[in-house]
Amino acid sequence: MGNYSSVTEFFLVGLSQYPELQHFLFVLCLIMYKIILLGNSLLIIITILDPRLHTPMYFFLGNLSFLDICYTSSSIPSVLIIFMSERISISFLSCTLQMFFTLGLGSTECVLLAVMAYDRYVAICNPLRYPIIMNKVLYMHLAAWSWVIGCMNSLVQTVMAMVLPFCGNNVIDHLTCEILALLKLVCSDISMNVLILTVASVVLLVIPLLLIFVSYIFILSSILKINFAEGRKKAFSTCSAHLIVVILFYGIALFMYTKPKSNNTKVSDEIIVLSYGVITPMLNPIIYSLRNKEVKAAVKKISNGYLHLTKV
Repeated sequence: MGNYSSVTEFFLVGLSQYPELQHFLFVLCLIMYKIILLGNSLLIIITILDPRLHTPMYFFLGNLSFLDICYTSSSIPSVLIIFMSERISISFLSCTLQMFFTLGLGSTECVLLAVMAYDRYVAICNPLRYPIIMNKVLYMHLAAWSWVIGCMNSLVQTVMAMVLPFCGNNVIDHLTCEILALLKLVCSDISMNVLILTVASVVLLVIPLLLIFVSYIFILSSILKINFAEGRKKAFSTCSAHLIVVILFYGIALFMYTKPKSNNTKVSDEIIVLSYGVITPMLNPIIYSLRNKEVKAAVKKISNGYLHLTKV
């Protein structure tokens, strides 16, 4: 029974050996986290206030912005506390909740990006039937199921991981309660966990990526058939922002998980993992704002209205 002593807290020691680096990363992550909160919150407010943006595309975009806020808020505040505090422990319950939210929100984003690609496919390839196909009931159900699928996947994997015996091992060589890092502490058979994790990765990473790829093949084919240059430009503009976000999200993920692992690159691996949690959520509102005339027009309209009210 002594070998199976219960674990009540975990110690996160990802970058604890580099205090100077921690201070630098604290400032950098704090700035990026504030940009994430501000940028994504503004994008949500804009899509709500401007009636012209009450469309399926901006409904999904609002969901993506809210998801990014929740995703970063589930891990970055605790990382900031660890960077500036000598205490690097996290309770068992807090670790469980952090794993559930980060894994669930990450899974949801994979599905949501595929849903957004389908929305663009219908809009470009079937423009006349778009209002009928992508009606309010359908796009709200698509968004809701994205959240349900992500949360159910996270719930199953988190419960299966946290009920395993840790045999007193409570030192996680990571900055957060990441499932792969936590499974290394388990002192029993984890083959079922690995199997479910592999299946979930195929279902929630590979399949959505393939659907996005196929969607954009049809989209590109339809755009090239447009006779008017202005029409082609508008179609490219509405799709390019989403495509850039997809490339960033999957590009960083593939680089992070396929690059060779070694002890010499451990610090760089930790920084890449940390950056992955803040780079795409920070850039998403910037990309959609810069690449979308409707968003820029809505920002200008709301800004002018605010200035008018302040003068009055």
